[in-house]
Amino acid sequence: MAEELYPGFYRLQIPLPGSPLKSLNSYVVRGKARSLVIDTGLNRDVCKTAMMEGLAEIGVGLDSVDLFITHLHADHFGLVSELAGEQTRIYFNRPDSELIENWQGFEPMIQYGAKSGFPEEALREALHQHPGFKYGTGWMPELSILRDGDKLVAGDYEFTCIQTPGHTQGHTCLWEPARGIFVAGDHVLYDITPNIQCWSEDDNPLGDYLASLDKVRGLDVALALPGHRSLFTDFRGRIDELKRHHANRLAEVEQILAASSPMHAFDAASQMTWDLSTKNWDEFPVAQKWFATGEAIAHLRHLEVENRIRRARLDPVIMYEPA
Repeated sequence: MAEELYPGFYRLQIPLPGSPLKSLNSYVVRGKARSLVIDTGLNRDVCKTAMMEGLAEIGVGLDSVDLFITHLHADHFGLVSELAGEQTRIYFNRPDSELIENWQGFEPMIQYGAKSGFPEEALREALHQHPGFKYGTGWMPELSILRDGDKLVAGDYEFTCIQTPGHTQGHTCLWEPARGIFVAGDHVLYDITPNIQCWSEDDNPLGDYLASLDKVRGLDVALALPGHRSLFTDFRGRIDELKRHHANRLAEVEQILAASSPMHAFDAASQMTWDLSTKNWDEFPVAQKWFATGEAIAHLRHLEVENRIRRARLDPVIMYEPA
């Protein structure tokens, strides 16, 4: 069912079966000639059905729709190939588009995961079973690149693109200052914390993410429209909560290393505090261990950049210890 948030501005909830996220918030801005759909859902029949029913409910035809995608993850990008037609413009960011263009398959991620202590065969299983890889876009359409500060007009709304790297390298939000609408994607979520993972030795996605939180904190947001779960109004308060969360996480990882080091990321993840649906780490589903280890690496990497920890060994597994 479509929910009208502002005149001509709607939320559609697209189901994500089997995902703890439950659903994707897709937003539709209805215009006279062209309408804009913001984020799409997975490339699954159940997602397409929900999208088509929602568009029909608000009187928007697929042949008059353009798409804006906040970032490359399949729960946002996956349905693009099913929705795009010859006239569809697909607005996207450059850093994530380059990641897609340069995609080399799972192997680099698997090798880095193994160097981080993740059992290689278990990691292969996690990646091949993950919905984000199973239900991605069927083909790669031509993209219209938008950069930080670019304007995008849809219906009666004029948005400014704000690039917010962290959750992905090119994650981009939309800011509508006239009404104080902030389309947050997965940058700022209210009920859950965005997943910040690192699978590269040279990146510091958590540092990028914290800087991106600071970048948007000063906006006078009346209503934040996240990619999942609840809409919210206390934008600055939620940003401050997220920053405290990561400060506490960083301190927790430091304490883990102080108690027992050197240690690799997989072991660190096993000792971090998680909202587990199982009795213990050993029973944690392998796909969730993948998320957790990626997040542990992100925190270890940020601590390393800040010279709060250091690498004790690089081969065959990267081990960390207090600085």
